[in-house]
Amino acid sequence: MTRSKSLPARPSLESLRKQAKKLARDIAAGDAGAIARAGAYLPQVALPLSQRKAQLVLAREYGFAGWQDLTAEVSNRLGNGLEWAAAQARRAIHDNDVERLKHLLAEHPALLSWQASDDEGGLLGMATSSYGDSFDADREQHFTRAASAKVLIDTGAVVTPSVCAGLIESRARGLLRLFERKGLLPRTLAFLSALGDLDAVRARLDENGNDLTAVNEAFMIACRFEHEAVASLLLDRAIALDAGLGRHVDGSAGRLAFIKYLIAERSLEFAHATPAGPWQAFHMEQVMRAIHDGDLTAFVRGLQREPWLRGEGCVGFQTGLIERATLRDRGEFIIALLDLDPALLRHQPPPRSQALEFAFTYAKPHLIPVLTRIWPVPDDLPHAAAMGNLSRVKHWFEESGAPAQHALDTALAWSVINRHFDVADFLLEHGADIDTAWSSHEPASILHELVFQGNYDSMRFLIDRGIDMTIRDYRWNATAQGWARHAAKDEKMARWLEEAERQREQGR
Repeated sequence: MTRSKSLPARPSLESLRKQAKKLARDIAAGDAGAIARAGAYLPQVALPLSQRKAQLVLAREYGFAGWQDLTAEVSNRLGNGLEWAAAQARRAIHDNDVERLKHLLAEHPALLSWQASDDEGGLLGMATSSYGDSFDADREQHFTRAASAKVLIDTGAVVTPSVCAGLIESRARGLLRLFERKGLLPRTLAFLSALGDLDAVRARLDENGNDLTAVNEAFMIACRFEHEAVASLLLDRAIALDAGLGRHVDGSAGRLAFIKYLIAERSLEFAHATPAGPWQAFHMEQVMRAIHDGDLTAFVRGLQREPWLRGEGCVGFQTGLIERATLRDRGEFIIALLDLDPALLRHQPPPRSQALEFAFTYAKPHLIPVLTRIWPVPDDLPHAAAMGNLSRVKHWFEESGAPAQHALDTALAWSVINRHFDVADFLLEHGADIDTAWSSHEPASILHELVFQGNYDSMRFLIDRGIDMTIRDYRWNATAQGWARHAAKDEKMARWLEEAERQREQGR
């Protein structure tokens, strides 16, 4: 790589970021020298230059293949070798690059006990964490990194409780069995139930099976992993300890049907629900399922029949109901819940929620008036942009100068998604990166996000303003066109994106 600049002995990452921003600004202003610099390293790139492309030019001027390589060298020179190695290891895990991971572990043994600040279980936590539910073997293969997990375990990585708990949360059966073979799982009733080891569960109940809380937890886990025989054994023990539960179950669905229902339903996942026991979980599942099914009558009837669902102890569940209704664009369910005067309306401060974020991210601004009965819209740049409030957006620049890049890019994404194109143009003129890796889940482009919304107007806006249509997402390494064809199963959209890219290239 030809180099035109040299790094100082103690480089500043912030200074490098500012250099990249200045390069992008100078090119946008028509500076001939800046344009020539970009052309020397990216001869085919379209101008003006995005922030990402400006960083790439700068990295190559310093003799590095890309921005990540440049920042890695900065970390090394500043003595942040372990953090650099951890970043490299995380990338190797993501890429399923087992040989690279082995090399890093050999060079940096401290990686085996390295922990990030968010208690995610270190590198082993990353390798075992799941992008989504991993109960299906094919999904587990794509959503987790079992080969990397095995390397880490065999090399002696620290196994934190959060890593083991995450296996139950994600239902990653293959990893659960791996941990069992390596002797890494606690021999508790919960993990024995997850494994479906009927004999071991029976033996543990014979030893110490009088803890109703532990039995209830194990029963729900057995249902989660679809171990009907284990669940039946645990339900019998729970009823022996709690006669009221027996009266409820035997007087309604019956034990087998009760178990089958809880095995079949997955509505409570990611819903802030903390049921006190199986009977409470049964009713929560029914109410949440009504949102999925669009059955408003069943939804209201369930909340009226079980008033405790509207009480202070279920504020988290009530929040989850609203979030799920927002995702599914069921405003009438939110209104019905609030009309029943749930404790959520009086809870101060309001519980944390993603409801507003969901409304803006998935283009459902018509739900904002009902959501703001509980959560006020924050007074910040992204939310002003999402609301299409151009005067307030301009005010943020007048008050604080240049906002942080993440805030700028989130504001751009929300303004485009919600079709506030005047706001989006203003943000692009003031430093927002049209090629930002912002996404509602994992890094991708705004164009990727729009694929699942069928938002052709917003896609056209981004394409006309030069978004890089070759950007690939973090998880699947696919372009937006690939998402349309293989994830959304929308061949018409895939062809539309392909034609839009072709026409843009012809017009250059």
